[in-house]
Amino acid sequence: MKKTAFPLFALLIASVLAASCTKKEAPQGQSGSSSSKPIAITVEVFDRGTDGGKTDPADNNWTDWIKKKVLEDENIAVTFVPVNRWDETSAMNNLLAAGSAPDLCFSYNTDMINAYGLQGGIYDLGPYADTLLKEVKTLLGPDPQIQGQDLIWRNKNLDNGALYSISNRYMYTANQNLFIRKDWLDKLGLPLPATPEEYFSALTAFKEQDPGEVGKDRVIPFIMTTDIRWAAGVIINSFMDPYISPKERWINTVGDRFVMVPGFKEGLRFLNRMFNAGLIDRDFPLYKSDETPNNLVKAGLVGSLGGNWDLVYRDNNRLMLDLQQNVPGALFVPVDCFLSADGIPHKLAGALAGGMSFFVPKTSKNIEAALRYVNWVAKKENCFFLQFGEEGINHQTADGVPKPIPATGGWIQNSGGNIDYTISVNGWVMDTPELIAKVLAYSYQWAPGIHHRSVPNFLKRRGTGSSGAGNALQVGSLGSDPERQGYGSLCGKRYGETPRF
Repeated sequence: MKKTAFPLFALLIASVLAASCTKKEAPQGQSGSSSSKPIAITVEVFDRGTDGGKTDPADNNWTDWIKKKVLEDENIAVTFVPVNRWDETSAMNNLLAAGSAPDLCFSYNTDMINAYGLQGGIYDLGPYADTLLKEVKTLLGPDPQIQGQDLIWRNKNLDNGALYSISNRYMYTANQNLFIRKDWLDKLGLPLPATPEEYFSALTAFKEQDPGEVGKDRVIPFIMTTDIRWAAGVIINSFMDPYISPKERWINTVGDRFVMVPGFKEGLRFLNRMFNAGLIDRDFPLYKSDETPNNLVKAGLVGSLGGNWDLVYRDNNRLMLDLQQNVPGALFVPVDCFLSADGIPHKLAGALAGGMSFFVPKTSKNIEAALRYVNWVAKKENCFFLQFGEEGINHQTADGVPKPIPATGGWIQNSGGNIDYTISVNGWVMDTPELIAKVLAYSYQWAPGIHHRSVPNFLKRRGTGSSGAGNALQVGSLGSDPERQGYGSLCGKRYGETPRF
């Protein structure tokens, strides 16, 4: 990947180097146990706007709880500094260049972080991994992609071995799913497709028989945007060789594009066959965003679509919510009919790490307190509260796990699971993948029949291939239950499947 240059002004370099006094980077500052005077630090928090009832990210019930509790536990006084989430790279560049960045920062742009680190503007966190960051290290766990290494080291700079940032961990790695209108299949007397040809035939029946009675000239059997590799990824990727060696995969892959991977062209041929048969919306080259396709889905015109593993169940895009208001009884369900050559529904899994990463600029007045803070957040009891809050306000207990419920006022979470405050994790933190699946199943606004039938079998696996340390796929996501939401895909990456695709 081409790196972007982020030059630092000479004045900044001089100031940060002077601040660090060229001393060896070791724990500095005073801990809460040895001083009665609180240690003040500033901590970045993403500002996601106030739409949908979002609260002031620097002043709400969650920040009040954090400030009070960390002051009691660690004698640290925290002030939150909002940074626009949707312009975070530019905003952080300006803060770093001006020498006014918070003591603890985070960003999704590791290229920017490394660039500043190589120029002397960011601390190497490596010396603290086994001291001040023990709870973070435990929470992140081992790195399943690099045998014998902990995930805390994932962002280690390959040029000099420094650890300028530490990535958070995704607690589930489900990635993509394919969905189909179950009510249309039922009306035509068709079962859920089990093979690519059955899927093709079902879409053809949608086109020719108009089970939704929307008009044959308006039926859209399959819809996608210009982002074909994502919207049709389940279809295309199923034709690739799932047992390709890591070396071959590396040689034939450009970024996350698999155009030279054996079998990829066959996937495109199948998609082209669908297009030539009139099964794909002819206007898809005009759809640069999801807005128009989403509106067509909500209007009841679409028979199948692909994308994020939970695409149709999300509250933010309201695909199923609005569809069922417009077309009572309409129901999209996941379908696993695109099997690889070995008969297993291999799918790409999301990255276990590589999302938001935290770092400490050299302008920080107390790196020790900043790292003690993020380590305090990573403690199980603190992370749990930040994710689930007060029982009766943010969650109820159901089936032995917290069931998130809508909150009001200052207890509203501006991001799912409060990821802007939990820092080191993205996704529910529970003791087992089964418990994570239960919590996730309770996190959507749907009747128990749709969610909870998925829970007992969500780890059901149709096959594993050979064992290994890599993590590029998810295996066996659905089974045959038409009401399952595909939670079998949740933790595909956590079982050490051999690298695929």
